[in-house]
Amino acid sequence: MSISIESARHIFPETLAADVVPAIVARFKQLTIEDRLALIWFAYLEMGKKLSIATPDAVNMQFVSSTLSQIERMSFTEQEELMRDLASGTDRPICRIYATWSVNIKLGFWFQLGKWMEAGIVSPIPQGYQLSGNALAVLQAIRNVDPGQQITVLRNTVVDMGFDASQLGSYSRVAEPVAPPQEISSSNRITAIPGVENPIILEYMNNMNANQFDALIQMFAPDGGLQPPFERPVVGRSEILRFFREDCQNLKLMPERGVTEPTEDGYTRIKVTGKVQTPWFGQDVGMNIAWRFLLNPENQIFFVAIDLLASSKELLNLSR
Repeated sequence: MSISIESARHIFPETLAADVVPAIVARFKQLTIEDRLALIWFAYLEMGKKLSIATPDAVNMQFVSSTLSQIERMSFTEQEELMRDLASGTDRPICRIYATWSVNIKLGFWFQLGKWMEAGIVSPIPQGYQLSGNALAVLQAIRNVDPGQQITVLRNTVVDMGFDASQLGSYSRVAEPVAPPQEISSSNRITAIPGVENPIILEYMNNMNANQFDALIQMFAPDGGLQPPFERPVVGRSEILRFFREDCQNLKLMPERGVTEPTEDGYTRIKVTGKVQTPWFGQDVGMNIAWRFLLNPENQIFFVAIDLLASSKELLNLSR
């Protein structure tokens, strides 16, 4: 049977991803603009009480400083209009600029807006504002999921705001500088994953943890693919490398166990489960993750799917 990226997506089909995340995001997008903005604010306040949100790096914030300065000089009425335009995808200069930013820059932008709303610099949600019944239901749904799923929901609610990037035509993406690679030493090296003996999986984890993206991409087949949680696959080394540099800096991967399944066509299926910590929340949140690898006969990564798991119990689910 011919192996393709599409067929590779279905390896280890019993893996239970947290489908509640895209379901909540879909419900969020059906709310009114006012409720979307208010819900983000209420969720931000709640998470700020439970989790230690890291302050964005000053180097990264330089990319939003000009836009933030414009917002700071606006009246409350103008700020409210701008935030509505961002949420609705209106075509205006700031919404176009927002569309060019990488995910981490967008998160830094909303982090600063949240701080300014607390400080009274940016127009706050009107005192006594009542979320609609639908918005309250979405907020409760966010409360009901684990912290790793909560931060993924909130990330995905702001990523698609701003003008539609597909309508920008030719434009330059704006991303934070690539973090310098770190040395993989005996103290931080992952040396074993129970159930997995193939060294390429250990190399993948160690290179990712050390921001060794140039070395990491060489482990992929030229026509290989990577599927981030709840997204379509990124295909080809150049696109995968861009994803690593924009979305995977300073992650901490903590694989716990795995299973290996050779196949008759020379490919090898490997599933690993464990946790990932992000620089935004550090040790506060360990996201439950599965990596589903398909290695080609040359022992290159032809495909890897990264799944946010439905529950911590899924970390132990390695049976067929």
